[in-house]
Amino acid sequence: MNNSKFMDLLERILMPIAEKLNNNRYLTALRDGFLVALPLIIFGSIFVVIANFPFLDEMISEEAFAAYQEALNPASAATLSIMGLFVIIGIGYKLVEQSGGEGVYGGVVALAAFLILTPQVVEDVSGGIPVTAIGAEGLFVGILTAFLAAELYRYFVKKDWTIKMPAGVPGAVSRSFSALIPVTMSLTVFLIIRILFSFTPFDTVQNFIYTVLQEPLTALGGGLPATIVAVLLIQLFWFFGLHGQILVNSVLDPIWYTLNNQNLDAFQAGEELPNIVTKQFIDTFIVGIGGSGMTLAVIVGIFLIGRSRQMKEVGRVSAPAGIFNVNEPIIFGLPIILNPLVLVPWLLAPVVVAVVVYFSMLTGMVPKPAGIIVPWTTPPLLSGFLATGSAWQGAAVQLVSMFIVFVIWWPFLKIMDKQYYETEKQEEAAAAKD
Repeated sequence: MNNSKFMDLLERILMPIAEKLNNNRYLTALRDGFLVALPLIIFGSIFVVIANFPFLDEMISEEAFAAYQEALNPASAATLSIMGLFVIIGIGYKLVEQSGGEGVYGGVVALAAFLILTPQVVEDVSGGIPVTAIGAEGLFVGILTAFLAAELYRYFVKKDWTIKMPAGVPGAVSRSFSALIPVTMSLTVFLIIRILFSFTPFDTVQNFIYTVLQEPLTALGGGLPATIVAVLLIQLFWFFGLHGQILVNSVLDPIWYTLNNQNLDAFQAGEELPNIVTKQFIDTFIVGIGGSGMTLAVIVGIFLIGRSRQMKEVGRVSAPAGIFNVNEPIIFGLPIILNPLVLVPWLLAPVVVAVVVYFSMLTGMVPKPAGIIVPWTTPPLLSGFLATGSAWQGAAVQLVSMFIVFVIWWPFLKIMDKQYYETEKQEEAAAAKD
């Protein structure tokens, strides 16, 4: 089957699905909610790169580097670290706005519902909210909460359970009182959910989610089969809005670091390196090519393929951060989270790369990771060179990996770009008629 026939077949299968998904109000609200947060995510991503510029800690004193990071960290702490809040507000706002309601109340009721469910204890001190719970780690619970809260609010408004004010009352005051009962009823539901969970062994909704997800990870270790499972789980968690690296790394880091240290000891002693899969194998040759999902190659694909304004803009704003392995702009801007059109390449590409890199090291074509911890913001090619003890093959296999990811993503990017381009043309035609 030639490339043209393959693309036609893929379009016939995926385009009808894409059309239905594009008209799904929940997915539309989810996409628009992420776009609301995108400017803040990009701002935070830029300063993450600046604050963690590769090898800067070796160029200046430890005290100067600490002061430098302390000065810049609030930029990411106030945006990336709490991105879940912005996405939740955006989803609630857009979902209620779609039905002609007051979007702002959809946003605030979604936020308040999420905060009700969130544990308000930090290191055994009550009255605080863990930052991890309102960042990327809390997105899965946040998305579900925003959907449910907005729908409850819409339901109570539709039932006309509202307070009617006299005609002479200012509009802002009237709308505020109209929202009082729907907001109260909606948030009461979430308070009941929190109370019910407090009587379970999990205590909170968040603990329930993470316990259920993390327990299957404890059986994983080194080796290619375990690595494939770990990579798939990282990708799958990210697809559903959970920070896959944090979930998987929290369980497997002790194993990967142990294997890493064994290689470092052997490298320093001039002996044969015992392990292929190590912490640096994952960080440099999988995650370290643009971030989770190896999205730097996706950005390159966007530059080569993109005709739609949305794709071009996403590529432009994602590229600078992507070079330093910060990929939130592409994950939330494309978007990748809960986008069925990208599920296949999102899951497949890193697995194929993991297999290729593993066997290239097993056969001796590429040196095994030397146990050298390379800063995570080190750009690809340079990171591969350093991680293998200054071997050019380390950079070469990263370049091959990027090509593999690019080839796998190519047809799916073409279809997405076509969908966005046609939608933009329709919107321009409708605007011209008006």
